[in-house]
Amino acid sequence: MSETVKKEIWDWTKAIIIAFFLAFVIRNYVFATSIVEGTSMDPTLRDGERVIYNKMVYIMDDPERGDIVIIQRPTKNYVKRVIGLPGDTVQVKDHELYVNGKKSQQEYLNQQAISQTGDFGPRSVPENHYFVMGDNRDISKDSRNGLGFVKREEVIGRSELVVYPFDEWHMTR
Repeated sequence: MSETVKKEIWDWTKAIIIAFFLAFVIRNYVFATSIVEGTSMDPTLRDGERVIYNKMVYIMDDPERGDIVIIQRPTKNYVKRVIGLPGDTVQVKDHELYVNGKKSQQEYLNQQAISQTGDFGPRSVPENHYFVMGDNRDISKDSRNGLGFVKREEVIGRSELVVYPFDEWHMTR
């Protein structure tokens, strides 16, 4: 085998190794994908959509109210919206959401979702925890009914972009 062919093979091998290394780093530490299961985030996210979520954002910062987050639990991941931050008091009264006694604007919800939100609370969010809800309040398993408060370390990323189905690409924030 000539030296030119050997050099060409070595150059391609290095490029492939670097590409796999970069893909591994990006997939495990920067961005990943998750599939939305169920209709608890309708109308914002629909069953079967694949979202790209940002893993780096919460290494340097904490989740903010309104963020759509990926929650990692032992049996499965959940996609929910952050409603209450550590130390907040959350209450739903007469179909209206109150955070720290102030009525919360929920532009991301339609009137039907708001009207289906049953009374809840008031509940205080413990330190290092978050209160989350699905946008489809009537059927969502969330901090009100089964998911409980979410520990900070369970929040593994913020949803950024719907990438599947291909004709439905849109930002989730």
